[in-house]
Amino acid sequence: MEQIEGFSQLPMNELFREEGFACKCGKHHHADVKEVIIGQGVIKQLPDMIKKYGGKKPFLLADRNTWQAAGKRAVSLLKEHGMEFTSYVYPQEHLKPDEFAVGQATMNFDRSCDFIVAIGSGTINDITKILARATDFPYIIAATAPSMDGFASNTSSMISNGVKVSFYTTYPVAILADLDVVCQAPEKLIQAGMGDIVAKYVSICEWRISHLINDEYYCEEVASLVRRSLTKCVESADGLTIRDPKAIESVLEGLILSGIAMGFADISRPASGVEHSFSHIWDMRSLEFQTNSDLHGIQVGIGTVLALKIYEQVRTIRPDKAKALDYAACFDMGQYDEFLLDFLGSSAKDLILLEKKEGKYDKAEHEKRLEIIIKHWHEIPSIIDEELPSVAAMENLLSGLGAPVDPSALGFSEDEVRKTLVVTKDIRDKYIASRLLWDLGELDEISL
Repeated sequence: MEQIEGFSQLPMNELFREEGFACKCGKHHHADVKEVIIGQGVIKQLPDMIKKYGGKKPFLLADRNTWQAAGKRAVSLLKEHGMEFTSYVYPQEHLKPDEFAVGQATMNFDRSCDFIVAIGSGTINDITKILARATDFPYIIAATAPSMDGFASNTSSMISNGVKVSFYTTYPVAILADLDVVCQAPEKLIQAGMGDIVAKYVSICEWRISHLINDEYYCEEVASLVRRSLTKCVESADGLTIRDPKAIESVLEGLILSGIAMGFADISRPASGVEHSFSHIWDMRSLEFQTNSDLHGIQVGIGTVLALKIYEQVRTIRPDKAKALDYAACFDMGQYDEFLLDFLGSSAKDLILLEKKEGKYDKAEHEKRLEIIIKHWHEIPSIIDEELPSVAAMENLLSGLGAPVDPSALGFSEDEVRKTLVVTKDIRDKYIASRLLWDLGELDEISL
């Protein structure tokens, strides 16, 4: 297939072409989403969309809030069209994307149905993807808030055995976002959506750095698609506080583009980095110790501010080979495992097992990475400057929306944040700021 350059600038629905895109990065990019419809009153199209994609009897999945926002209207529309359906509305006030919630959806799923409709956004969408993959039925998401970037991705962010993990699941065949519904989303969900999108500044920066140091796969076209999503969202930020439909639409499109980018790359790298790891760890501690936590996007926004503070310091570092090698030589794995167990509780056990597969603390491998880091160090500050905004600009953007920008706003102490940074390098097999700092022997010297 002929390579197509510049597909990252195509109109969004043209990115869903059936044949996909042959790319100079070596991958063939493809997403199984068929179409996205955003507009006022478009929920009326739900029955026809279900029929268009082969559904005769849909199963509707919602929580208490999304049922009120759009579920009841969806039911009325299906009845008007004489379409049979069944539904399940989660009874719990605070739904978590975990094994229990997946079990509830599975046990209440009507096997006479042949199609699934997710009525909601973040957690509902993540759970529905798993249900759709397990049943092998297509699904549509009827969005109720611009709160996250997973609309068009083929992954679900879930809690498994107390650890936040990403499961490869499936794409929705279509995304339906009625602005009359989405513009009424709680302010906090709008803040969360912006928190999730600004994280992409960091994720693209770290993706490039890992490509430089570890020769990790990288695609500039996919990165450009993410930058495009960032631009759409940031330029619309001022309109979000007054719930301007055009601003909400731009943010929704930006969030969807980000999900497409993840699908095109077949990894979450284009959309998450160290800032997401901060959020995952806070979630894990909340599950284990009932400590504070907040919406994923709210936490990710704060994590993004922390990441920008970290990288402002990284760009001033002058690598010291002897210092870095001594730091690694003194690292006590047994002692560190005890720290993980104390800080994370039972979920640390999975991270300890993960390290046995990853071997990121292996002394010989560390020395190899260090040689590359030192050789290419002059390029790293340039990447940081090219990709990242200033701390002040990010704080102004988020606080302008009323979102918190400091971990103390969520009740996290300086000590807890410091320890969280240390653990971020262990959550995923992903080269991020904390791994770079560990390799340099500088992790303990970063201020937050």
